[in-house]
Amino acid sequence: MDNINFKSFQDAGQAVLKFLHQHFGFNLWMITRVEDNNWIVLQSEDHGYDIQPGQVFEWANSFCCHMVEGKAPRIAPRSEEIPLYATAPINQQVCIKSYIGQPLLKEDGSLFGTLCAIDPETKSEAIVQDMAVVELFGKLLSSILQAELRQNEQIRQHELLQQQASKDELTGLYNRRAWEKLLRSEEERCKQYGHPAAVLFIDLNDLKKVNDNLGHKEGDRLIQHTAQVLQENVRDNDIVARIGGDEFVILSIENDAVGAERLLDRLIEAFAEAKIEAALGMAMRHSTTGLFEAQSQADKNMFEYKRWIKSI
Repeated sequence: MDNINFKSFQDAGQAVLKFLHQHFGFNLWMITRVEDNNWIVLQSEDHGYDIQPGQVFEWANSFCCHMVEGKAPRIAPRSEEIPLYATAPINQQVCIKSYIGQPLLKEDGSLFGTLCAIDPETKSEAIVQDMAVVELFGKLLSSILQAELRQNEQIRQHELLQQQASKDELTGLYNRRAWEKLLRSEEERCKQYGHPAAVLFIDLNDLKKVNDNLGHKEGDRLIQHTAQVLQENVRDNDIVARIGGDEFVILSIENDAVGAERLLDRLIEAFAEAKIEAALGMAMRHSTTGLFEAQSQADKNMFEYKRWIKSI
């Protein structure tokens, strides 16, 4: 690791994984993100397992799950001799005979993910003496990560300010052009850090009827009322946009499936109280497909919801 010049967590991660592979000789080194029961590969130094960034495994099935809980050692030169490792379901997916793991932490001390390695061959017990090296790099990566996440929040706020001019005149929400730029930027952060995110799609049911029967002024009032309901019920860091005449979208940033479902239920209840007839759909971002596919799926789910409402 001569001439160290880390410009980002990505650069630091790649350098650390390469160094650790050279030092320990394990076939696979990874930096991962843990989100609910998803164990997401963010970076990998792979020499035989064919594990790529973006792949998702079940956290509960992993060695790292037991390691983080302190139930199994951080270095296991002969992992088959450790009962929790020997019986871990991930052994059915890949051949593991030796293991190294180290937690990566967020600024508040909670778990972000892991720095870990596996190999299909047993290793010498002597590697246990090098645990301090792994711990040092784990702490280094955690520190870089924490600083970069703080910086990225500032970048996110700057991006929002840049799009202030691209707002829908009627509602004050972001317009389609701003939405697509913000979605693209957030997708890059999700790829790099494994952030969870959800997209919600909202469609007004009766805007055309209101416009035809009561006039466009009443239609505009309905659109403005909808925007108000959305803004009053989303979280502070959620992004709300109007991307069509009667179409609205929400990007719920760094929100897991439970939180996204809670937001969806809150919006359904708020629309009912406001006597606004709308169809809603929600989809979580998946690491292999991204936010734009989540938007497409949320749109499909919204139409399913619309059909269900009409059928009852």
